[in-house]
Amino acid sequence: MRLIDPNGNQIGVVDIQDAQKKADEFNLDLVEVVPHSKPPVCKIMDFGKYRYQQQKKEKKSKQKQHTIHNKELRMHPNIEEHDINFKLKKARDFLEKGDHLKIRINFRGRQILHPELGEALLERIKNELSDIAKVSKKPTREGKSLIITFIPK
Repeated sequence: MRLIDPNGNQIGVVDIQDAQKKADEFNLDLVEVVPHSKPPVCKIMDFGKYRYQQQKKEKKSKQKQHTIHNKELRMHPNIEEHDINFKLKKARDFLEKGDHLKIRINFRGRQILHPELGEALLERIKNELSDIAKVSKKPTREGKSLIITFIPK
């Protein structure tokens, strides 16, 4: 196997027993770094310290990640003015946090005969949120629902 000392210098190709003796001299571990090469590469290092540093790197990279959540607001076409304003306030909060937003307008009973009410409501919502969001998915119908999706600008 090819052996590398703790300072990063190559010792050369040595036998496994000799490599283990060298590691014992340094009072460190013998770690196989590249197992699939010919000959395999091993390094003399403190494995506990190495593993700790790897975990720190992983943790640091995870902290920089931002997960995007998909939020959904549901309403009906005959919703009251105050309720619309409240839902718009919640929508703004979600979009400002960086979340994606899906607005679903559910039609009940014979309301489905008047889809223009839902489309007018969606148009109003789109105009209200146009300063902080853009439409990622145009309004579509799924069963008795009308759905539109927003993403933050």
